[in-house]
Amino acid sequence: MKKILVANRGEIALRIIRACKDAGYQSVAIASEVDREALYARAADEVFLLKGNSPLETYLNQSAILEIADRSGADAIHPGYGLLSENEEFAAAVEAAGLIWIGPPADAIAQLGDKVKARAIARKVGAPLLPSLDDGTATVDEIRKFVELHGLPVIIKAQNGGGGRGMRVVRTMDELEPQIAAAKREAGLAFGRSECFVEVYVENARHVETQCLVDTDGTIAVLATRDCTLQRRQQKLIEEAPAPFLSNAQRKQLKEASVGILKEVGYRGAATCEFLITPKGDGYFLEVNTRVQVEHPVTEEITGIDIIREMFDIAEGKLLIFTDPPVRGHSIEFRINAEDPWADFRPVPGKLRRLQLPGGPGVRVDFGYAEGDTIPPYYDSLIGKLIVTGRDRAQALARASRAMAELKVQGVETIVPLHRAILNRDEFIATYEPEFVVHTRWIDSEIERLSKEAREFAERPSIEHEIVVDEPEADNGEIAEPPIYRRGIKAPLSGIVLEMCVKEGDKILRGDVVAIMESMKMEQSIIAEEGGVVAKINVEKGAFIEMDADLLGLD
Repeated sequence: MKKILVANRGEIALRIIRACKDAGYQSVAIASEVDREALYARAADEVFLLKGNSPLETYLNQSAILEIADRSGADAIHPGYGLLSENEEFAAAVEAAGLIWIGPPADAIAQLGDKVKARAIARKVGAPLLPSLDDGTATVDEIRKFVELHGLPVIIKAQNGGGGRGMRVVRTMDELEPQIAAAKREAGLAFGRSECFVEVYVENARHVETQCLVDTDGTIAVLATRDCTLQRRQQKLIEEAPAPFLSNAQRKQLKEASVGILKEVGYRGAATCEFLITPKGDGYFLEVNTRVQVEHPVTEEITGIDIIREMFDIAEGKLLIFTDPPVRGHSIEFRINAEDPWADFRPVPGKLRRLQLPGGPGVRVDFGYAEGDTIPPYYDSLIGKLIVTGRDRAQALARASRAMAELKVQGVETIVPLHRAILNRDEFIATYEPEFVVHTRWIDSEIERLSKEAREFAERPSIEHEIVVDEPEADNGEIAEPPIYRRGIKAPLSGIVLEMCVKEGDKILRGDVVAIMESMKMEQSIIAEEGGVVAKINVEKGAFIEMDADLLGLD
């Protein structure tokens, strides 16, 4: 390989471009119109523009990306994470074009990217699985029967893709049908495929994974474990390595299951095998991510292994020189998302007026934006990642508190105040397993308390309804009747209107869902903060609307 096209954007594109410079490769970036001056685009040796801004016309546009690869003279493509990284059709098209695909074989992606097929493989090699209905053709009635047999809660999951999208937890039978519809809708938006399956949902579980590398000879290295338990709405916020509070028996089980699954499909490249650990200590296989993970830096910090560089070497046919690398220290990653944690993690695109990054011993920052950049509404909400490493977990946590206090972001809401609050909670900073009660729903269950504790850090601009007073006049010029107050329910974010849940003339109450929007790859329900009668619908289904624009008029 001499020239690598990076088929991605944001912080992961910059991460790969930097690895290209370290390894002596030329880098080619692709950029939508809104990303033409992005940090990663400025760092690349060459940048080619894609027409438009939506993911479908830009970073998911396979033919346009392959045409740029041909024009630029690139001989390899690295897909990063998300977008086309787990699309077997794109992987096959890259290789059919005579280019090197820096990822697993298309067949391995097809087998493991489909969670139903992946579960069948896991079952074949003896990896532990939770009860599920995963034949890929489940109807609502069949899912109801499954729930009647196994009880609630259950989780609806997108059959293809990952990143927490297309997942819905169902806790009552009344929620079942709408949550199935929501999961399918979100899966279709995120991955272009709406198929879902259902699985028993374990309360108070921990999310643990293994980072693996496989060379062309089939040698499998399980580098280390990671804990990704701290999540909101099934999307990770804080990750650490190695996973704390695991027994040797648990580590052995996770490693054996990972090796068995990857060997079964003839894997090559980087992979992450994900598992749930129940409160009783039982481990269950979830899925395999056939790409580099957002949280890969914590594994790099404790092993000294550059995972992106290893992906380059594997793609060139080089063999691994390690299988069980030593682990030193402890590393924690905090995702810095442009979201308002106190408003149901509503995405908040906008301009970064100030960005002061921390430094000092053990601090690494992987950011995709610089001060003055604008975070667009078309893509995910990740601004960057703060990775903090120490000789042990206690030192890593102490450094994290110091680094988080140094981090300053102004211009958009972020989840930094939430991270600061979490770092002050005994549940998270516990050093002994009996005291460690954090689970995958801990943030959701504690969000109100965390909000109160972090009030001093939050700078939440209030979103108010504009009030226009219509004052009909009598013939003599005097007001004939009390004024009518026409309120405009505004879009609290920029995004695409997936559904209008009301029509003109409908009477709505405070708290009713009036619309469903998708922004930064997340689905959001728009809630009425006032009651009244819908006077006018201002947008159509499928339309893009800017933040603070009127969705509908309310009398």
